[in-house]
Amino acid sequence: MSEAASGRSFGAGPPRISIAILAMGGQGGGVLADWIVAAAESQGWAAQSTSVPGVAQRTGATIYYIETAPKRSDAEPVFALMPTPGDVDVVIAAELMEAGRSVLRGLVTPDRTTLIASTHRALAVTEKQAPGDGAGDPDVVSVATEFAAKRLVAFDMERLAKSNGSVISAAMLGALAATGDVPFPRAAFEEAIRAGGAGVDASLKAFAAAFDEANANPVQPVRRPDKRFKAWPEFFREAELDRIGARIRGFPAEAQPMLAAGARKLVDYLDAAYAHEYLDRVGALCELDRAHGGAGRGFAFTVAAAKYVAGAMAYDDVPRVADLKIRASRQARVRGEVGASEGTIVATTEYFHPRAEELCGSLPKAWGEWIEARPAVFRTLDKIVNRGRRIRSNTIAGYLMLAFVAQLGPRRRRSLRHAREAAHREAWLNVAAEALAARYELGVETLGCRRLVKGYSDTHARGLSKFDRVMSAVPLLAAREDGAAWLDRLKRAALADETGAKLDGVLKTIASL
Repeated sequence: MSEAASGRSFGAGPPRISIAILAMGGQGGGVLADWIVAAAESQGWAAQSTSVPGVAQRTGATIYYIETAPKRSDAEPVFALMPTPGDVDVVIAAELMEAGRSVLRGLVTPDRTTLIASTHRALAVTEKQAPGDGAGDPDVVSVATEFAAKRLVAFDMERLAKSNGSVISAAMLGALAATGDVPFPRAAFEEAIRAGGAGVDASLKAFAAAFDEANANPVQPVRRPDKRFKAWPEFFREAELDRIGARIRGFPAEAQPMLAAGARKLVDYLDAAYAHEYLDRVGALCELDRAHGGAGRGFAFTVAAAKYVAGAMAYDDVPRVADLKIRASRQARVRGEVGASEGTIVATTEYFHPRAEELCGSLPKAWGEWIEARPAVFRTLDKIVNRGRRIRSNTIAGYLMLAFVAQLGPRRRRSLRHAREAAHREAWLNVAAEALAARYELGVETLGCRRLVKGYSDTHARGLSKFDRVMSAVPLLAAREDGAAWLDRLKRAALADETGAKLDGVLKTIASL
């Protein structure tokens, strides 16, 4: 039992336990606080809970604060309204980065605090809005929490709760009960759950599983998603798909997993013939790779081509987005995320903001160019279409509207957008081939620059602008031994912020070399 549970006293006052809970919307932080208060009161303790709301969903967690102490006949306890740095016995964080923030706020101290944290990640808005991978490093937080806390209990409570059909609050309560840092029996916590009256059986299962896990294996490493590539099956029922598989097996073994993923994506995106176009183009690049010593470098150029050419060919457009919105797999995922039971109607609202550029791009090439060549017509069209639209995809009208737009996908080969994407893709691959001839590593990095281009509408336009600026530096770097390192630095600068200020700085540095 911890020092708090044995009765930490302050001056002449009674023993007191302070608990801070950091949770986000939908994680049941308030329910968890109520359970703890109910358990304390059932044992004859006085308890108080308060909360300081976060700014919004995933921009700041709500902090629930609980103080509890044994009742006295001669005096009423006076509790604080919010946690004070250095004066918290238990911190419960419903997400890994929130555990890190509790350390930064001084709520976790090595002489006093037990930190209970779920090691799963729920990305914050600031992490998601980065053009590249803006996610924080979980390993840094894991190491910091081990040093910062007197005692650490950390495992994936979100996964455990979901596997038991409950929410993370029940798992966190089980972990708290297992620590012994509050002097209440397990039965008191379980009775608090029963008194809540909602989802009792599932909550008790998650509580028991977390209680056992915290006792058996209290500190577990952060679980990282495994990237697994499905091999192309030996036989399909369609001859064209079998022919794709045979062609993939003719490539170097290092590239086959990525080629299978790329071909599968393009068959889904358009058709088998489009996947054959992909293999034709990557095949030509593979021959260049062989000619420049790729066999001794693990065919890194071919592997990069397999990855990024597939992404470039499966560009996002309005028909693609509409198709993804109405897929049964997406609807099933949404229902699972909101916990909808069988027969429950789930209303989904999709947001679209098309511009005249997207409309012209979806038209046949000649039509789109005709409109763009007439500014007055283009501006008039933009005034009509350029506004946000909210479409209820669970209604018949909304679904049919999205289905109609999705049906334009198979016709995209004749569109203006497709012609421009193909021309831009070939220009990029030609630069990559020239870079490969100059320096192998530079060629690989040139292919990797394609990750700057993503999304559609304004997002695509911004990414394309950065991509073109980065690619303009490739000829300047071809003669440098460290050219690949500089290009990687340019790419990272372009991904670091949306404004492009860091990219401008690196470009100026390269111009001065």
